[in-house]
Amino acid sequence: MEHESRRGFFGAIASLFKEETQVIVRPPYVMEGATFNECRSCEAMCVSACEENIIDRDPQGLPFLNFNLSGCSDCHKCLEACTPAVLGNPTKFIQGHAKITMINCMSHQGSICFSCKEPCLEDAIVFKGMLNPIILPEKCTGCGYCIGVCPSGAIEVVA
Repeated sequence: MEHESRRGFFGAIASLFKEETQVIVRPPYVMEGATFNECRSCEAMCVSACEENIIDRDPQGLPFLNFNLSGCSDCHKCLEACTPAVLGNPTKFIQGHAKITMINCMSHQGSICFSCKEPCLEDAIVFKGMLNPIILPEKCTGCGYCIGVCPSGAIEVVA
């Protein structure tokens, strides 16, 4: 119980330091030159096809990835379901990689936390010592599995 309240406290503190600008991460497999304008009038089959339920639509109807609950498993279901053919390049995964904001990271602030490391399928998160996680950009696929499990919201996908 005490551990949960401590995570909540650090999460609240971290939210004070979060930047206001939100990076929008588009679905994987994007065709070169795609603008996503075609998505405004489609039936959003990619949203319902996503087995991880991380594809959402903004008020304009444009798809984006919401990593709050899970990450992208590279299943290709959204690619197969995309009717406007915005998604069509199976070799082009998520355009970005994860980044840790050190001031928000519990480990970088002296608490022992390995929440982000375990779900990382690519072993892109390594610890320098016990308390200093770093993300290796050359290994990170931007799948987002580390984001939702971070108790202080210190991880985001950047371009």
